[in-house]
Amino acid sequence: MHRTIYTEEHQAFRETIRAFIAREVVPHYEQWEADGKVPRALYRRLGDLGVLGIAVPERFGGAGVDGLRFSAIIAEESARVGVTLGALRVHADLVLPYLLDLGTEEQLTRWMPGFVSGDMMTAIAMTEPGTGSDLAGIRTTARREGDHYVLDGAKTFITGGANAHRVLVVCRTSPPAPDDRRAGLSILAVDTSSDGFSVGRKLEKIGLQAQDTAELSFQDVRVPAADLLGEEGRAFGYLSRHLLQERLSIALGAVGAASAAIELAVAYVNEREVFGKPVSSFQNTRFALAECQAETLAAQALADRCLEAHERGELTPADVAAAKLFCTEVLGRVVDKCLQLHGGYGYMREYAIARLYADARVCRIYGGSNEIQKSLISSSLGLKK
Repeated sequence: MHRTIYTEEHQAFRETIRAFIAREVVPHYEQWEADGKVPRALYRRLGDLGVLGIAVPERFGGAGVDGLRFSAIIAEESARVGVTLGALRVHADLVLPYLLDLGTEEQLTRWMPGFVSGDMMTAIAMTEPGTGSDLAGIRTTARREGDHYVLDGAKTFITGGANAHRVLVVCRTSPPAPDDRRAGLSILAVDTSSDGFSVGRKLEKIGLQAQDTAELSFQDVRVPAADLLGEEGRAFGYLSRHLLQERLSIALGAVGAASAAIELAVAYVNEREVFGKPVSSFQNTRFALAECQAETLAAQALADRCLEAHERGELTPADVAAAKLFCTEVLGRVVDKCLQLHGGYGYMREYAIARLYADARVCRIYGGSNEIQKSLISSSLGLKK
């Protein structure tokens, strides 16, 4: 099905990214998985390519392009060969909108050159041990002392946390109001070279082996008040606003991965022979792939429409929740069927389909679990309680 979201410029970018991944990523990926992270030098090479500055305003050295279309291409091309580019999407799709929306001119002048070049990689730290999706339950605290905040607490499951130079930490700067648990949260942009900041153990995940996912600890970390992002006490509103793009990014990535899984399965079943016939000739194979294609096209249409609505400023929380829910559930079903068609080889991590399968599972959890998405969708239907 022809997609209208991409222009010739996007297709030229796709060829550039495809060549970059083949040259700079695939040959080294096995080692990066063993290391549990990509080298920081990869981000600097992406910076040299202009990838990190696509959505950064021109006055700060970027291209000033709004939207997620280029990011979607990166996700598609990475999935196509079963790799990830570390925490790139967190840096460019999740953190950047917070900086551009909430950062002062002084902050952006200070941070954006390194952001664009890859010399200052970023992460965002919300989740804590025991809180999960309950952001109002955050217990990391920051108390004001003169022109600094003193930060104490811990975060977990932080994508890019080990490689980051600056982390947006969601913390409690005042107690919650009696009638509003969400009040009193703030965002501090923490320099990871600060005394008292530490990265904990390497978390052993099922998938996303080359994406550093870290535990972070803060013990009397002094953060300049000048590094407060936005207004004190208003972080919950900021998080709610920017979760739309995070969930849309996940939906687009899920569609790209599902399409890649089908492409890999088609190539394999055409080549593999069983009982003297190609696996592609069996009705079970053909029907399974037909189901995968139909579901993926439906998910693609929904994700593309949400992308266009987001660029017009019309995307609603319920709409993006539906996209995140549907696209990630489709991915789970599609990648499972496509791995099955590979037989025993599909279970070997040297095959891209195995990495896609392992990487796909978390899509139904992060960005707000799919149970949270169902709650948001049902709340928009006018159901009686």
